[in-house]
Amino acid sequence: MISGSDIDRILAQLEKVEPLAGNPESRAILTHVLINPSEVPPTLDKRAFSLLKKELEKAVKESFVAEDRTSKSKVQTVKEDESTYLTLRLEEPPFPGPKEGDFRFIDLFAGIGGFRIAFQNAGGRCVFTSEWDRFAKKTYERNFGEVPFGDITKISEQDIPGHDVLCAGFPCQPFSLAGVSKKNSLGRKHGFEDETQGTLFFDVKRILAHHRPKAFMLENVKNLLSHDKGKTFEVIRKTLVDELGYVVKWKIVNGGNWVPQNRQRIFLVGFNPEKVNVEESEIVIPEGPDSSYSYPELNTIISEKVEGYTLGPGTWDTLERHKAHHAKEGNGFGYGLHKVPIQVGECTRTISARYHKDGAEVLIEQPGDRPRRLTVVEAMQLQGYDPSKFEFPVSNTQAYRQIGNSVVVPAISASANLIASVLRKHG
Repeated sequence: MISGSDIDRILAQLEKVEPLAGNPESRAILTHVLINPSEVPPTLDKRAFSLLKKELEKAVKESFVAEDRTSKSKVQTVKEDESTYLTLRLEEPPFPGPKEGDFRFIDLFAGIGGFRIAFQNAGGRCVFTSEWDRFAKKTYERNFGEVPFGDITKISEQDIPGHDVLCAGFPCQPFSLAGVSKKNSLGRKHGFEDETQGTLFFDVKRILAHHRPKAFMLENVKNLLSHDKGKTFEVIRKTLVDELGYVVKWKIVNGGNWVPQNRQRIFLVGFNPEKVNVEESEIVIPEGPDSSYSYPELNTIISEKVEGYTLGPGTWDTLERHKAHHAKEGNGFGYGLHKVPIQVGECTRTISARYHKDGAEVLIEQPGDRPRRLTVVEAMQLQGYDPSKFEFPVSNTQAYRQIGNSVVVPAISASANLIASVLRKHG
């Protein structure tokens, strides 16, 4: 795939060309066109797309032909009936998507692409991605060759391409239902629309309502099920089932069944009965891998000797004081320390986005010295990422945040395979 520096140069050439001029989504638009040269990108109409494609054709030609960079060892030209220069590919990303897929999916609140890896492996082709964090977007681009579009709350559902499956690990902001009685007293309309407004679940809802995809998969923290005494989840259930008409199943799934990290999350899988004639009994969300899965033991992930990750004396003293205080209070709060040698069957605590601060969730003993944090390579494996392929072009601090905010990829893959099999059978 065309490299990041190549895209920088092309963007500089096109900075005054409509519709990229002054557009904060210019990089997302450009990478979308390079990957999908025959498909109008989100936020553009056909006229703007035609103009951009014409100018982009010239820019790419100047960048790669004028500089004699079209050596056979680095460039592939695909279908002859397509635009020659828009189909140039340099250095494919670690996780290239299929040119044709069994189904089309979109990746909302995409993070670093855990859902995308899972659904691509299940045979899907990603046609739209959204992620607001600028550092996560860098990691996503490095691994998939595509920059996600930004804040989903500012993107119209009409600008999102048609798709078969919607994927979203949506952040759960509290659903505020307190204003319903006040609205009643004022004679104002309320209901599901107002109950979900102001939350990011509303954006999932409006996209589902407009596109009516065949299926969806949502992921969230397990506490979503009990938040506000179950009222929050009931709003979500009513919206998906009663209002939108999807057949929905949900389950608390522990990623620790696939990786040595205790990580419980709620998975919601739904199908549109207007498009997929599936029996509810066929929607069985996997709670663990099948017999062919090779479980990665923690003692095979943790390196014996690592330099540069030892906790500083102040950080370690603070963690010890906190643990002693909580022990005195009679609870078990405090750091999680794995002593060496690590035994078969050991499982870590849930790694979070704050891991970079002190590593308290998962520390590794170093006899004769203070404990150490996990390396980025070790941490990513606790989420099921392949360290031989997946790349982090960001600081360790940002990488830890991104890992902590991500999903257990093989756990998502199991449900992705379920959805794909149902679509192949009934869709």
